[in-house]
Amino acid sequence: MQAEDMEVPIINNLNDNGDRQRPKGKDVFKDQQKESESSMESPNLEFEYGDTDTLTSELSELYSYTEEPEFALNRDYFEEDFRSHARGRRWIELTVEEQRTYVMRLLDALEVTDRDKRLKVARAILYLAQGVFDECDTEVDVLHWSRHNVFLLYDMGIFTALLELLSMEIDNNQACSSAVRKPAISLADSTELRVLLSIMYLMVETIRVQTEDDRPEWKAAREAFKNELGSPLYNGEPFALLLFTMVTKFCSMNAPHFPMKKVLLLLWKTILFTLGGFEELQEMKVRGRERLNLPPLPEDSIKVVRAMRAASPPASAMELIEQQQQQKRGRRSRRPLVKQDSLDTYNERDPFKNDDARDEEEDPEDTDSGIEGEVDPLDRDVIIQPPPPPPPLRPPTERVNFPKGLPWAPKVREKDIEHFLETSRNKFIGFTLGNDTDTLVGLPRPIHESVKTLKQHKYVSIAEVQIKKEDELQQCPMTLGEEEVEETPTEMLYLGMLPNLSQYVIALLKLLLAAAPTSKAKTDSINILADVLPEEMPITVLQSMKLGIDVNRHKEIIVKAISALLLLLLKHFKLNHIYQFEIVSQHLVFANCIPLILKFFNQNIMSYISAKNSICVLDFPHCVVHEMPELTAESLEAGDSNQFCWRNLFSCINLLRILNKLTKWKHSRTMMLVVFKSAPILKRALKVKQAMMQLYVLKLLKIQTKYLGRQWRKSNMKTMSAIYQKVRHRLNDDWAYGNDIDARPWDFQAEECALRESIEKFNSRRYDKNKNGDFTPVDNCLQSVLGQRVELPEDFHYSYEMWLEREVFSQPIQWEGLLQNP
Repeated sequence: MQAEDMEVPIINNLNDNGDRQRPKGKDVFKDQQKESESSMESPNLEFEYGDTDTLTSELSELYSYTEEPEFALNRDYFEEDFRSHARGRRWIELTVEEQRTYVMRLLDALEVTDRDKRLKVARAILYLAQGVFDECDTEVDVLHWSRHNVFLLYDMGIFTALLELLSMEIDNNQACSSAVRKPAISLADSTELRVLLSIMYLMVETIRVQTEDDRPEWKAAREAFKNELGSPLYNGEPFALLLFTMVTKFCSMNAPHFPMKKVLLLLWKTILFTLGGFEELQEMKVRGRERLNLPPLPEDSIKVVRAMRAASPPASAMELIEQQQQQKRGRRSRRPLVKQDSLDTYNERDPFKNDDARDEEEDPEDTDSGIEGEVDPLDRDVIIQPPPPPPPLRPPTERVNFPKGLPWAPKVREKDIEHFLETSRNKFIGFTLGNDTDTLVGLPRPIHESVKTLKQHKYVSIAEVQIKKEDELQQCPMTLGEEEVEETPTEMLYLGMLPNLSQYVIALLKLLLAAAPTSKAKTDSINILADVLPEEMPITVLQSMKLGIDVNRHKEIIVKAISALLLLLLKHFKLNHIYQFEIVSQHLVFANCIPLILKFFNQNIMSYISAKNSICVLDFPHCVVHEMPELTAESLEAGDSNQFCWRNLFSCINLLRILNKLTKWKHSRTMMLVVFKSAPILKRALKVKQAMMQLYVLKLLKIQTKYLGRQWRKSNMKTMSAIYQKVRHRLNDDWAYGNDIDARPWDFQAEECALRESIEKFNSRRYDKNKNGDFTPVDNCLQSVLGQRVELPEDFHYSYEMWLEREVFSQPIQWEGLLQNP
């Protein structure tokens, strides 16, 4: 699938303003009022961003609510088999040795040829991994025994046996072809796959999470399992690649019965386990800088973000009234000066200053205040006149409590210092010295001070060092010799993914598009609900409500898994080598990832974050320990009492971080944000009172501010202030003014082609089997050359005389040509 295949469904929903279509007329005012009130009331969200949610939540999200009857089925199959083995005793009463003996028996039974018998044994193993819940009284007991049993199962080699069965199921052409022919696919079509993937997920997730009371042998098992999953031990490739293959097979419609949610969750947790989470990434970054003799990081970004507070609440009603009165006074005061008069005329004509000129299509955010309380020109259908000189500044009515210090240490790149010195030398001396940043002869004293300050805050990233080294290796392939590449799990994963990288990326984005709440159901889109729809469709209202909640929850979990997976891959590849990151980024951009994420945010983001698509009493392990209360339509509508949905807020932050990674320092991609009218969409996301989410929204607004025009900046001063307070400063970046716009034409193709060329050179130098073909040594020894065995075609002896006559004897030899210089 090429980029244009996804373009139509993504961009069609955006109107000329990059906004959703709104109803006209009186209803607009009511909508504005409602949205304004809800925004005024939106509280600060006590959300702590991390690699994952709590273990209980992560385990419960593995199962759909329609799978609930299968818990009892697993238990029954286990007890049926266990009764004949233990004779009246319970699993938790057995010694460890007796438990091992029984697991060995199950392992042997997995190898039978009868498919139904194998499934029963797999269900018994799944019941063990689920924590023999029938013998437990509390959820804590279930988690305790689940942990104990999972380490036991891993120790007995169950994972390897399951992997073989999984490979068999993936290659089961009969199941695939029957699923393709079915008009409607349900849970029953993926039973074997779901059982196998559930056991594997429980093993990966339980072993991945460390606890304080872990035994020494469990710690050793964790390291061994981590190395196994990350090494090419399974069919010569890391385990994650098998799951990627399942994703592409599903998206190519060859296996529509694959339970995609479970595959994506397992893939995400495998990558998280083998490569490491956000804190491990930070530690790896610190170690990487030490190895390259770079100065340490100015701060720990995780700690800085966690310490941040959300933007201040909106202004009070009194302050708003005062502000309006001041604006009216400002309009009434006339002075006999011509300049002032022209400004007043401008104020009356300016749709952004005149309260009465607000038309019906005003953005609902504009009735709000705080960060959201600014008029957004991109949200309106007004033609802005070329701006005359600005009106005089009014005294500020809203006091901003600035923090004692800005949260981030400012940074400067080497390029910025070079550019500053080049401009200064041109101005004061009349010529430049190229990349020389040390010679300051002839420059005035303030320039010396400026350069000193810039150099104090100079930051050299690992990526810059890697690019410089790669350029040297390309220029001097013979003298610098072979590069030693460390066999890290990230390196092995990249090597395995490289041949089919674009397919993997497109498949993940197809799934993200299908699961996004803004997507319309289309006949040709992928059916991601195969593993949530029951065989018999609901007949009562209650069953329909329950299934509706289940389907929404299912989609949210898929978005969560894909967003976390893509972010992890980008971060790990960037740290491993910048060009590995760049190739994944470029595949994402070409597959329309930027408009897809903007389409995702082009919804009522507050209602998405506070969605109640969970039924707590049906969540595992609650549902297997406690008596099930009777569900009613009222209890389902009420949902849980949580202030927000953790997974949805987590997904939103991940998608914003991905968007930041794709656009950072890429002028052409920043222009894509402007062209796709992202500013009003992003501004609406600022309604969410969560510091980390606001930070990444403000970063995206900052990089495009200079291209949005002076009028936009003038009308969005509170957003500009928030950017100043929260986002890191680049000392000589004029993001707020837009002075260098004319000097930077938007040539998307040239930039991306130059980047692609660098990536291809890197890949061919490092991974091409026939690399350095131009530099292979030539054999000059006549004896060895003539002694080489040459493979000739079978019919050569029939025609070799004709060949000699044509190619050798009939061609005159130009002996003089040998004496001339070539």
